[in-house]
Amino acid sequence: MMGISIWKLLIILGIVALLFGTKRLRGLGNDVGSAISGFRKAVNEAESSPQALEGEKLKSQQ
Repeated sequence: MMGISIWKLLIILGIVALLFGTKRLRGLGNDVGSAISGFRKAVNEAESSPQALEGEKLKSQQ
C-alpha cells in the first residue's frame, strides 16, 4: 500500500520547517487559529439569534 507512514510525515515536516523557519510557521498557525475561532464565533452568533438576522433583513429592505 502507498500510505503515508509516520516517518515520511516527520521528514516532510522537517523539510517544511527548514524551508520556512519556525517563526513563520508559528505565525501562520496563529493566523489560521484566529480565523477558525472567528468563523466559529460568527456561526454560533448566527445560530443563536436567527430572529435578529431576519429583523436586520427587514430593516435593510425598507
